[in-house]
Amino acid sequence: MNIPQIRNPSLPPLEDMPEAYQVKIALLGAGPASLSCASFLARLGYSNITIFEKQEYLGGLSMSEIPQFRLPYDVVNFEAKLMKDLGVKIIFRKGLAVDGMTLRTLKEDGYKAVFIGIGLPEPNRDSIFQGLTMNQGFYTSKDFLPLVAMASKPGMCACHSPLPSVHGTVIVLGAGDTAFDCATSALRCGARRVFVVFRKGFTHIRAVPEEMELAKEEKCEFLPFLSPRKVVLKGGRIVAMEFVRTEQDSDGNWREDEDQVVRLKADVVISAFGSILSDSKVREAMAPIKFNKWGLPEVDPETMQTSEPWVFAGGDVGGIANTTVESVNDGKQASWYMHRYIQSLYGVAVSTAPELPLFYTPIDLVDISVEMAGLKFPNPFGLASATPATSSSMIRRAFEAGWGFAVTKTFSLDKDIVTNVSPRIVRGTTSGPLYGPGQGSFLNIELISEKTAAYWCKSITELKADFPNHVLIASIMCSYNKEDWTELSKMAEVAGADALELNLSCPHGMGERGMGLACGQDPELVRNICRWVRQAVHIPFFAKLTPNVTDIVKIAMAAQEGGADGVTATNTVSGLMGLKADSTPWPAVGRGLRTTYGGMSGNAIRPIALRAVSAIARALPGFPILATGGIDSAETGLQFLHSGASVLQVCSAIQNQDFTVIDDYCTGLQALLYLKSIEELEDWNGQSPATMCHQKGKPVPRIADLMGKKLPSFGPYLEQRKKIIAENKIRLKAQNMAAELPEKKHFIPKKPIPAIKDVIGKALQYIGTYGDLCNTEQVVALIDEEMCINCGKCYMTCNDSGYQAIQFDPSTHLPTVTASCTGCTLCLSVCPVIDCIRMVSRTTPYEPRRGLPLALSPAQ
Repeated sequence: MNIPQIRNPSLPPLEDMPEAYQVKIALLGAGPASLSCASFLARLGYSNITIFEKQEYLGGLSMSEIPQFRLPYDVVNFEAKLMKDLGVKIIFRKGLAVDGMTLRTLKEDGYKAVFIGIGLPEPNRDSIFQGLTMNQGFYTSKDFLPLVAMASKPGMCACHSPLPSVHGTVIVLGAGDTAFDCATSALRCGARRVFVVFRKGFTHIRAVPEEMELAKEEKCEFLPFLSPRKVVLKGGRIVAMEFVRTEQDSDGNWREDEDQVVRLKADVVISAFGSILSDSKVREAMAPIKFNKWGLPEVDPETMQTSEPWVFAGGDVGGIANTTVESVNDGKQASWYMHRYIQSLYGVAVSTAPELPLFYTPIDLVDISVEMAGLKFPNPFGLASATPATSSSMIRRAFEAGWGFAVTKTFSLDKDIVTNVSPRIVRGTTSGPLYGPGQGSFLNIELISEKTAAYWCKSITELKADFPNHVLIASIMCSYNKEDWTELSKMAEVAGADALELNLSCPHGMGERGMGLACGQDPELVRNICRWVRQAVHIPFFAKLTPNVTDIVKIAMAAQEGGADGVTATNTVSGLMGLKADSTPWPAVGRGLRTTYGGMSGNAIRPIALRAVSAIARALPGFPILATGGIDSAETGLQFLHSGASVLQVCSAIQNQDFTVIDDYCTGLQALLYLKSIEELEDWNGQSPATMCHQKGKPVPRIADLMGKKLPSFGPYLEQRKKIIAENKIRLKAQNMAAELPEKKHFIPKKPIPAIKDVIGKALQYIGTYGDLCNTEQVVALIDEEMCINCGKCYMTCNDSGYQAIQFDPSTHLPTVTASCTGCTLCLSVCPVIDCIRMVSRTTPYEPRRGLPLALSPAQ
């Protein structure tokens, strides 16, 4: 998106920050730990931060020793750019023991705090490898991986050097992440076979499982329980290695059995036995900090502080982190305690519990508040009157999490109090055999709240006292009785509710009592109930509508005529979720295994809810609508806003996760609105960029352009494709020796950022009757053969459910769309690859195949 990071909007301007925030801070090394530490210090408000890096690139080991195919250059560079957005300065070709830089000189230059994140620059080299060189076929991981990185990471090195030439059999020694990176990289550098040899068993492998699985997939061989003993040379080149067998005794100690010797032929040996800090000049430059028995700085694992209070350390050199992620956490942890130390110099006490600032961009400044029916909502997302609003404490936690409003669980007068059955809330069957979070639907036979009206009125009073800026709507239900509706609505108003929601739509249980659905399906009853409530209260109220009617617009009109300030559309859809193989239902209640028709919710009913919202919005322009039914993201929320809704109620998505989804919803909606102001991203679909031509996410050239014919992506054809693509890369590389990346500049909004009110109902202009649609402007399917995975799904569905308009080559499995295509779009709907099939304008007139001429009738 090319959107910059910004300082915390709540911080004062830089020039108004206290003196303590302007002190000089140095970070040594530009690896993950330092980048993280500098970023968090800058977010805290420090403005004079400098990173010293002895190399000419950022990222440290993440850049130089993790291959491009595992950690692309752009990923690390992206993080570095975000850091630099906050004003962090970087000086290359300078570091500890370079040009006389030491901790003492930094202190003399006025630096108040230093973070050491230089990694472990030297390899842990076994004595049997002393004197061996790369020309003889020996590499350490510190030799091999940087060569791979410089050749494969565009932007890291302008020399565009070739990959190291590795042929024949390669032995990689070690069982950590680095060893497996060496193994998979060796294959890419030309190795015929790669053996990963390690001293202990598979249960002692230190690498993350993903690394090991990748090496297995790429046909690396694993040889456990072997310890290197001797390198065999012939003619000045490595030809083999000798190992002894290792075994674990009954006490758990590992021993080497010199009687069991294994000799392996090899052309190249790569040692990945870890790294150390052995440079005496660097160690001297760290004086006066103390070192531990492993030759590393003594570091407090909690504060990352060394023996010198003003010096902190993290990442590999700290001796605690084993992965990039852990190094990043070291820097994050250290930033807080550096902040605490610096503030103590100026007499300011800081909590020992870290309270680190969040990540901010201009997107966070987008206002997503909305006004409806005289009510100001901090954001349009709220709790529906359902399980997430079961109790006062739950609504309280939701407000604390950031939800803009809440509708209480529906309550009634004491004479209508209910008791629920169990089981009553079950996963939907619409998602197939998907279990756990992420359900596409739920079905419930839960009734209204079991709690009394007195409980809810007291809760409303307490919640409004604690959260005056959040909108709290009381959901109430009565039978068709004026006195009851008058009494209950007045109780809720007196308690302090901002508005009321009249539940005229519960599809199960309550209708049998003459409540809920029994009232909401009759326009006359809806109109009268709304009139009664309008006469009783002065606060806004909304009628909650049921989708289980022939025409929901008529019900909405009746509510408007009765004086309602708006409607909620819609409640759950009545349904029977499923039956087991023995014919018993689920949910099944009691020994009799009885069930009833329940209310279905979630993504499965979203099309029904969108239709209801848009139909009401088209018929009653400007009439407020609270949407509910399948809202599970900012994107789907925006769909409902575009359809005419003003605010959005959520239930099933919370059931799938928890209240914290509100963070994604708010940030996502802010992003969607912000992106509408950036002209450069007009081809994006919301937060999704246009799909590039790719295979498994990797960009691919068009084979037909390279060799004049098409090739599928399976079997022997796939090997041909790989060879052609590799040859093309080599040719392009020879033509352009400079590895220059285009400079990315931040996108600046050129159009006003829309507010919520600006997008409400924006889609209604595109929705109409079938008669409004044009049947002369037709489309046809176009298949991108480079993205096609040759699965045949498009052919099968078109053949047996469509118009037999796709031919499937029996040899190459390449699909071809014929002139018979009617543009039905079924092929696109079942294609597993996004944007592999597109619908494009038809260039010839569309003539339907009628079967028989219109003038003739079938034979009798």
